[in-house]
Amino acid sequence: MHRHFILHKPYGYICQFVSNHKQNKLLGEFFDFPEGTMSIGRLDEDSEGLLLLTTDGKMSERVRRKDVEKEYYAQVDGVITEEAIELLQQGLEIGSGDAMYKTLPCKARRLDPVPGFAPRTKKIRDDRHGPTSWVSITVTEGKFRQVRKMTAAVGFPTLRLVRVRIGCMHLGDLPQRGVQEVDDFILYP
Repeated sequence: MHRHFILHKPYGYICQFVSNHKQNKLLGEFFDFPEGTMSIGRLDEDSEGLLLLTTDGKMSERVRRKDVEKEYYAQVDGVITEEAIELLQQGLEIGSGDAMYKTLPCKARRLDPVPGFAPRTKKIRDDRHGPTSWVSITVTEGKFRQVRKMTAAVGFPTLRLVRVRIGCMHLGDLPQRGVQEVDDFILYP
């Protein structure tokens, strides 16, 4: 019998259970996960939010399919413009390794009011550095640091990135470091 979990990954943790580097903060600190538990997809150390974990290796293929939406809320440097949102929606070229890659069209919109996330453990910056704004970006692909590269490509670098949804699975009000066991992952409406 496989087990499935959703986790609100905080800033500063890697999506692994073991590491050769003693300074890395690992997922096993949050819950007594069963042996064989793995994360589906990754959130880099600087990113936060919804992470799916399972003991079923086949589940990873289902979640990573291009028909499963992944929604992120990004706090960006500056007040994002409608022109920048349109560029994000159309798809744009970003660097991926040594090559350029054109992202698929996506959903993007400005968030107003801003999300009410708890403060990040490491302060982002002071107001004296200028305004920030929040944008929702929903993609169906997942290149390395893709959302961060997309916002930078339209002139609004990401300061904070939180994944809020995978398919029909929502972060909701699960607190940072919170873990919830679920019967299955609901990916389609």
